Amino acid sequence: MWEVFGQVFFGDPMRLVDAEHKTFRKEDIEQLLRQKGIAIFDTARAVVRLQGNASDKYLQVVEKTDLVELLAHIPLCHDVVCTGQKSAETLCYDYHVALPAIGQHSDPFLIGDRSMTLHRLPSTSRAYPLPLVEKARQYERLFRTLEII
Repeated sequence: MWEVFGQVFFGDPMRLVDAEHKTFRKEDIEQLLRQKGIAIFDTARAVVRLQGNASDKYLQVVEKTDLVELLAHIPLCHDVVCTGQKSAETLCYDYHVALPAIGQHSDPFLIGDRSMTLHRLPSTSRAYPLPLVEKARQYERLFRTLEII
């Protein structure tokens, strides 16, 4: 994810990566997210991996995130982005939303009493078969639409 954000916001996919220590630049990431007003969380608080890999196909959601409660802490939020199939399916099922294709968005729907729009973006996982530059292009397009950049 941070390679995509580095490319989108800095034109450098390694800007948020500490390659020497094989980690990410946590303080820089937190600063960027605060500055741009981006919150990141999962639609599930607990999952079970049914096989030894990270494929959404083999994830079982054990505890869902209470999005009404979460959004109570983010009063200006009116857009949600899902990057994984399981997260999008979970949200769509719970809120009776038609699953948008990757790169598309839903019609407005309610989470609690708040009107929201769901946007689908490609997974930033290296396992997702799309070049980093194309992933970044889709993220940048959405962030421009939402006037984040």
